Amino acid sequence: MNYSTVIIPAYNEGINIVKTLENLGQLYGSTIDVIVVVDFEGDTTLDFFRKIDGLPKTFRIIVQNYGVGPANAIRFGIDHAKTECVVVMMADGSDDVRAIQELSNLVSRGVAVACASRYMSGGQQIGGPRFKKFLSKTAGKILYSLAGVGTHDPTNSFKAYSKSLVKEVGIESRSGFEIGIELVSKAHRLRLPVAEIPTIWLDRTEGSSRFLLAKWAPKYLPWFFNCFAPKVSKK
Repeated sequence: MNYSTVIIPAYNEGINIVKTLENLGQLYGSTIDVIVVVDFEGDTTLDFFRKIDGLPKTFRIIVQNYGVGPANAIRFGIDHAKTECVVVMMADGSDDVRAIQELSNLVSRGVAVACASRYMSGGQQIGGPRFKKFLSKTAGKILYSLAGVGTHDPTNSFKAYSKSLVKEVGIESRSGFEIGIELVSKAHRLRLPVAEIPTIWLDRTEGSSRFLLAKWAPKYLPWFFNCFAPKVSKK
C-alpha cells in the first residue's frame, strides 16, 4: 500500500489536469495513489486524463455518485482511499505538489490535519480575487490568534488528513470547499494536533475558478464559530 492518497476534485479542467498529474507523476511516480474525482461522465477532465501518456497505475479517475459539487467529490475520494493519509489538492495547478511529502510526513507523525499555509511566515498567495484573499486571511488570523487552531490558513483546501480523524468525526459539508475549515475545527475541538507548513499558492492560468464566493462563503461561518466552542473530551 502506498504512503498517501491524493484526492483531486475536478470540473472540466482540461489542460490543467494534464499539467497537475504530470507534475505528480514526475515527482512521486507510483509511490502515491491519486484519485481524480468528477461529477458526471461528460466532464472533459475524463478525456484529458485518458490521453495522458505514462501515468502510474496508481493514478485513476472516478465519476462520483454522492451528489454534485466539490465537497461531495472530496468525500467520495476520501471514502475510496486505501491509505491512512489523504491529501486534498486542486486540479488547477495552484497548489505546490512538492509540499505533499512534507504534509504526509506530518500525518505519519501523528498530526490530525496538516495544512499548507499561504499566510504563515514563508507562505504567499500570488493572484486571485483580492476580496476573497482578504476574507480568508482575516479569518485565519482571528482563528490562529484567538482560537489557537494551529494554522494561519484554515480555509485553504490544500491539506493532509488522517483518515482515522475523518472516520471519527465525519464530514457534514455538502456544497463547496468548506471541508477544510470543518475538519480543522473538529480536530481542534477534540484537542488533536493541527500543524502547518508554508506554501506559495499561484492563481490558475487556464480556465476559471469554480469557487463561488457569494454562494459558498456563508458555508464557512458555522465552522469558523465552531472553532471557539468548548473543547470536546474524547470518550
